Amino acid sequence: MPATAPRFWFDRGWRAWLLLPFSALFMILSALRRFAYARGWRACHTVGVPVIVVGNIAVGGSGKTPAVVWLAAQLAEAGFTPGIISRGYGRRDDAVRCVDAAASAVEVGDEPRLLASLTGCPVAVGRDRPAAAACLLRAHPAVDVILSDDGLQHLALARAVEVVVVDEQVLGNRWRLPAGPLREGLGRLRRADLVLTHGAISPALHAALAGVTTAPMRLRGAHFERLADRSERRSAADFGDTKIHAIAGIGRPQRFFDQLRAMGLDIVPHAFPDHHAFSAADLAFAPGAARIMTEKDAVKCADFAPPDTWVFPVRADIPAAALQPVLEKLSRHGRQTA
Repeated sequence: MPATAPRFWFDRGWRAWLLLPFSALFMILSALRRFAYARGWRACHTVGVPVIVVGNIAVGGSGKTPAVVWLAAQLAEAGFTPGIISRGYGRRDDAVRCVDAAASAVEVGDEPRLLASLTGCPVAVGRDRPAAAACLLRAHPAVDVILSDDGLQHLALARAVEVVVVDEQVLGNRWRLPAGPLREGLGRLRRADLVLTHGAISPALHAALAGVTTAPMRLRGAHFERLADRSERRSAADFGDTKIHAIAGIGRPQRFFDQLRAMGLDIVPHAFPDHHAFSAADLAFAPGAARIMTEKDAVKCADFAPPDTWVFPVRADIPAAALQPVLEKLSRHGRQTA
């Protein structure tokens, strides 16, 4: 759950009940919107290559970006040339543009900047997803499959495959916005081609996923890298008993803090809103204090972070067999693996 999420999203208390009529209105408007696209009253754009949407049904960090990184690597290994599109949350404008090597997180957004760095794939950003895809293909005509980081509810872009990442803790009270954190109900998962379950799931959610193609997903990290020189590494044991400031401006900061504690680190947690625009003041702790942050935050702090700032890189651990339903859907769209 995001650090800024209202507490009533975790339960069905009186505040959530008061907002329930607005949730009903949200559901009606969403259904009308889907109906308009289904009937062709609103245009759904194809872009010439198959699109794989990686999204979620709830507000908050569920692990979409690591899943996109994993998919990009798996598709490249299967003989594809993937490209990535993203809205680019947190940047200073909504202009459509490609992410070049000189682009900063302020210009293109933290997640697109990170995706470009981790995958080596061409990346384009834009609130208008079809326009972002067109921009990407003009600049990189060799791309033969596009991964959309988020955009499950962006129905203006036609998709060949839907991958939904579910973190049960983000589902909260299971009610729709604004009474709860859900953009869409659990029934939406049954229309996905693949559901990645991030972390443990309850018997109730397991039952809701009956008949759905699922695969488990975990985020793994084993070492830390100095932000100023990513080739310099440390293990958790290298920090000894030092108290460390843990900094996270992500959708689920508590997951990050829990991971560090599980590694034996003595941390002081500092949670910021998702896509937070960091400044030097946010990292101004006592002299000599070590800092650890996520890779997503590191792309925004590299220019001003103190020397003793470390990054905790994590990668999605997903069974290789999870790619099969994706490849099968792509083959139906005329693209065979190499």
